[in-house]
Amino acid sequence: MTTITEIAPDLFRLSIYVPELDLQFNHFLVRDEQPLLFHAGLKGMFPSLSEAVATLIDPASLRYVAWSHFESDEIGGLNHWLELAPDAEPVCTFVGKVVSVDDFAIRPARGMGPDDLLVTGQYRFQFHPSPHLPHGWDAGLLFEETQRTLFCSDLFHHFGAAVPVTSSDLVGPSLEAMRQMQQGPLSSYLPYTRQTDRLLASFSELDPRTLAVMHGSSFSGDSRRQLHDLALAVKEVFAAA
Repeated sequence: MTTITEIAPDLFRLSIYVPELDLQFNHFLVRDEQPLLFHAGLKGMFPSLSEAVATLIDPASLRYVAWSHFESDEIGGLNHWLELAPDAEPVCTFVGKVVSVDDFAIRPARGMGPDDLLVTGQYRFQFHPSPHLPHGWDAGLLFEETQRTLFCSDLFHHFGAAVPVTSSDLVGPSLEAMRQMQQGPLSSYLPYTRQTDRLLASFSELDPRTLAVMHGSSFSGDSRRQLHDLALAVKEVFAAA
């Protein structure tokens, strides 16, 4: 089942909780003249997600499908969306386009650089390249500058059937999740590099009002502080590793 929550004006969180993993998979629909979906989702989640989208817009009118980096839970269902919506265009970083997506997708992607702007009507988006943050050479975070929403992908990842949006601390649950992951076979999933602190600082400088988190609660409030504290937590867990 997909749970739908409007976490900011025209921004809908479409969440599927998987009890076996104790993990939420969150997808974000921006309802505008040219609707945008951030995270295509896993292939197996497409029927539930498309039904949820249909309660908000005509799914065939979807214009853009975007994501952070090439990974199944972010891009697995992409071609299903492109088949459903004939005018839909994949949107990712330029590296993502040329390295992976144009061979995978049934239509070429719009590969965005840091100076490119995507306008969906009243909302304006820029991709901020962030190689290896959260992970992957092709990684980038999408920022909507009108409402100041940062689409965080795996940053702030935490477990549980979390509330849709919170103004409380995200870093504590995220730190606990990072420590937990370090004890299992998926350890070191977030590489710590010489660029990590700089990239997280650059996201903080965007001064987001909303953090759209892929796994766990989204956040509304002092996002600069959250990003600053996340940088400290990431360094604590991954720098020594």
